[in-house]
Amino acid sequence: MNTTKLLTFRAPAVSLVQICGFKNFKAPPNYDHIQLPERPKLRFIDKLPNLPPSIRPPKMQKRLRYMRGPEDVHNFLMHQQFGIIALGGGRLKWGHFEMMRLTIGRKMDTSRMFASWRIDSPWQPVTKRGQGQRLGGGKGAIDHYVTPIKAGRVIVEIGGKCEFKEVEEFLTDIANKLPFKAMAVSQKMMEKMREDEKWREENNQNPYTMKYLIQNNMGGCQRWVSPWDLKYFCKYV
Repeated sequence: MNTTKLLTFRAPAVSLVQICGFKNFKAPPNYDHIQLPERPKLRFIDKLPNLPPSIRPPKMQKRLRYMRGPEDVHNFLMHQQFGIIALGGGRLKWGHFEMMRLTIGRKMDTSRMFASWRIDSPWQPVTKRGQGQRLGGGKGAIDHYVTPIKAGRVIVEIGGKCEFKEVEEFLTDIANKLPFKAMAVSQKMMEKMREDEKWREENNQNPYTMKYLIQNNMGGCQRWVSPWDLKYFCKYV
């Protein structure tokens, strides 16, 4: 006769504190101090500069100095929220302005966000000669206008009752389409970038920096470095 043994299982102890514990959620940010403007979208940028009818459009040299070096004026966020900054020098054409205006206007929620330009409309003329023409005959005709940009320049700024995660995706998409290196930033990111740069300069353990090498003419480097490298120590290429 088979005997069956009854097995008794004891349920594990359950902690009600773990299952029904209190949850701590951060309070949403307060946007009561933010006032939205009447026109939240970016304004249309003219393709050509507005000149009086009696003035002939002047031509200009390349003047690459307008793109070299750091930006000393427009290198901060006025609304202290979000924007796009340039990481290098370059030129913006009218098509880039339209790309930014249409993309931001399509992706931005105008009921609680606004955007503003931080750069001038195209003003520097760029000349071009037709293909196959002979040399000589003076400077070519004006082909288009551009806006020169320096490293650190704030291109466009976005603010309103929103967080950085809401605008980061389409701002990064716009920054990747620009003809120079750029990135989407917030006020906290810009402050951290400045603090990190200052910390690296103060805690650098290698005395042979580019500034030390150029100032002390190590290896006769001052004979072949450019005047811009003598001024900015190869920081802005």
